Amino acid sequence: MRRLPVYLLLDTSGSMKGEPIESVKVGLESMVSSLRQDPFALESVFISIITFDREVKQILPLTELENLQLPEIVTPESGPTHLGEALEVLCKKVDSEVKLSTSDEKGDWMPLLFIMTDGKPSDLQKYNQMIPEVKKRNFASIIACAAGVKADTKPLLALTNQVYSLDTTDSSTFRQFFKWVSASVSVGNRSVGTSNDIALPPPPPEIHTVI
Repeated sequence: MRRLPVYLLLDTSGSMKGEPIESVKVGLESMVSSLRQDPFALESVFISIITFDREVKQILPLTELENLQLPEIVTPESGPTHLGEALEVLCKKVDSEVKLSTSDEKGDWMPLLFIMTDGKPSDLQKYNQMIPEVKKRNFASIIACAAGVKADTKPLLALTNQVYSLDTTDSSTFRQFFKWVSASVSVGNRSVGTSNDIALPPPPPEIHTVI
């Protein structure tokens, strides 16, 4: 069975401490639960989680949905948002974890990438350097979420034209976001490989498209 790799890059900087990060955890649990009810996803979806604040960590290597246990997500009291470094780690992980097609066998489906941040990259120079590197990895879809009023959409739009904003960082909004992510993964699971463009389901009212 060919795998569908799904990478989640989550902002865990100090501003996410408290209700926002707790809401993200609830949303992730809801997403995993929803995907497990989809037999297509259960057979092929593999999820990885990379967190970024002053440090960047892959807290979940690419793991099949069936055996996935969500790791503990912690946030520092304060500090920068190293999204550029997170993209660098992402590229390394994609290179080592995603199987490419060979003349003998088909590799994994093109991976999906979801990024969520409530601010902007503190390492903007590194971030801009990594944009072309990310694009070389041929993600089937890159979806970026700017969460809350302080999130800056401009850097995200340089990476992808699929940028969405959330007005608030409370649990109901994040739950809706991750519910939509799970629906998007299920769509990608069926259509990836047949077309480079995934027709995403329409986002719920809490999620606004950034143009």
